[in-house]
Amino acid sequence: MSVKSILARPYAAVVQRQIMKWAKDTTRMQEYLFHKLLHDGRKTIFGKEHKFESIITYEDFTRQVPISDYEDILPYIEQVKNGGESILWKGRPLYFAKSSGTTSGVKYIPITRDSIPNHIDSARNALLMYIAETGNIRFVNGKMIFLSGNPELDKTGDILTGRLSGIVNHHVPRYLRGSQLPSFQTNCIEDWEEKLEKIVEETWNQDMTLVSGIPPWIQMYFEKLLEKSGKKTILEMFPNLSLLVYGGVNFEPYKAKLFKSIGKNIDSIETYPASEGFIAFQSSQKEEGLLLNVDSGIFFEFVPADQIFSENPDRMQLKEVDTGRNYAIVISSNAGLWAYSIGDTIKFVSKNPYRIIVTGRTKHFISAFGEHVISEEVESALMMAAGEDSLEVIEFTVAPQVNPPDHGLPYHEWFVEFTNPPVPLDSIRQRVDQYLRKKNIYYDDLISGNILQPLKITLIQHDGFRNYMKSIGKLGGQNKIPRLSNDRQLADALQQWVSKGAPAN
Repeated sequence: MSVKSILARPYAAVVQRQIMKWAKDTTRMQEYLFHKLLHDGRKTIFGKEHKFESIITYEDFTRQVPISDYEDILPYIEQVKNGGESILWKGRPLYFAKSSGTTSGVKYIPITRDSIPNHIDSARNALLMYIAETGNIRFVNGKMIFLSGNPELDKTGDILTGRLSGIVNHHVPRYLRGSQLPSFQTNCIEDWEEKLEKIVEETWNQDMTLVSGIPPWIQMYFEKLLEKSGKKTILEMFPNLSLLVYGGVNFEPYKAKLFKSIGKNIDSIETYPASEGFIAFQSSQKEEGLLLNVDSGIFFEFVPADQIFSENPDRMQLKEVDTGRNYAIVISSNAGLWAYSIGDTIKFVSKNPYRIIVTGRTKHFISAFGEHVISEEVESALMMAAGEDSLEVIEFTVAPQVNPPDHGLPYHEWFVEFTNPPVPLDSIRQRVDQYLRKKNIYYDDLISGNILQPLKITLIQHDGFRNYMKSIGKLGGQNKIPRLSNDRQLADALQQWVSKGAPAN
C-alpha cells in the first residue's frame, strides 16, 4: 500500500467535515463572501464606476450592478489586455481562459491569484468526498487519465492564455504527477484524432484505475482501445478501473453505452467546471444532484430562466430559491466577474444542503412558437423512450422546422444517431413526443391546438456527429454538440450525414 493510499482516507475525512460544515451554513457563508468581494473590488475601475463604496445591502447591489454577459464586460477585458491594473479585480489576472460561443468570438475569462484555488481545490474535493463516503482508495494507486485540452499556453500581453483544462493541467498536485496520463507531449497534440491514437498507445497496457473527461470523448477513447486490443470490454484491459469522472454534458445519454463498453457499471463522479468558475460537484453517490460550491470565492444569484433576457429580471440570493424551478446562474467572483450570467440553467433538487442539476444553456432552447423547450426536457424524453426498447443513443440535437417542405404544420425535428436504429421509427417517435408533452405544458398546448404537429426523427448515420464536428474543426477537447437550436443552421449542416436508408416517420 502506497503512502498516498494510507493518507487518503484520514485526509478525505477532514475535508468532508469542512465541506459539510459550510454546506449547512450557506446563508452566512454567502453573506460573508458578498461583503468580502465588494470590499476587495472597491478600488478596481469597475468598483469605482459602480460605486461599490456605497453598497451596503444586496438590494443596493442589484440597483447599482446590472446583470452582464461577455459583451458587457468586453471593454474591461480590453483594458486588461492592454496592460491595465485593477480593472475588474485587484492587480492583474494570472491567466485568461479562452472559450467560444459569443457574438464577440473568442472569450477571454480572467483567472486571478485569488480564483485559481476554486478551479484546483474543487476537483480535488470531489475525489476526497467520494473517498470519505465509499472508502474506495483503489484508484489512488493506479494510473489516471485526464482527457483534456492542449496544456500549452500562449500569452495575451503578459497574461498566460489557454483553455481552462490546459491551465488546470499545470496545477495538478505533485503527488499525482507520476500517476497522470497522457504525457505532456501527447496532451499538446492539437489534432484530436492524432492525439487519441497516441493516448491509446500510451495507456492501453497500463493499470488504469480512473478515467476523466467529457462523456462522448471518453467513449471515443474506449472504442479506440477496444479496436487496438481486440478485447470485448475495457475491464478486460483495465481490471482495476473503478471510477469515471465526467462533466461538460449530461451523462444520461451516454451512460448505457459507456458502461457497456466498460463491461459493467462502475462508480462515477460528476463535476461542473466552467471557465468562469467551478460551480458544483457531486459529493455523494447516494444523493441526487451536485453540491453548490458556496465557499469558493463565488457569490451566487439566480434568475428565473424565462426572465434572463428581460430588462428587469427578478434576482434572488441563494436563500430565496425554490426546488424544481429553472434558474439561470449569475455569479460575482474573485476572478473579477460581477453579476455575470454564465449562460447555464439549473434546478435545485435540495436546499439542505443546496444541490443542483444542470438543465441547459440560456441560449440553447427552442421557443420558435413560445414553447421554451429546454435541454433537460428533451434529454429526459428521449432517454425514457429509448430505455423502453434498450436503444443506445450516441448523440442527438433538435431544431424547429418552421416551413416544412410539404407545407404542413411546423414541427420539432430531432436528429438522432443510434447504435441500433429502430425500424420503424414511428413507435419511438410517438413515445418521445408523449414524454415531451408531459414535460412541457406549452409544447403540449401547441400540439393539442394544432399549432404544431408531433415531432419527427431524422436518423444520422454512424459517426455522423463526429464527422460533422471534424468538418468544423471542433472534434475533441471540450467541444460538444448543442442539444437545442432556435434556427436551422446546425440542422442544415447535418444533412450530408443523414442516414440514406432512414425509415419513414
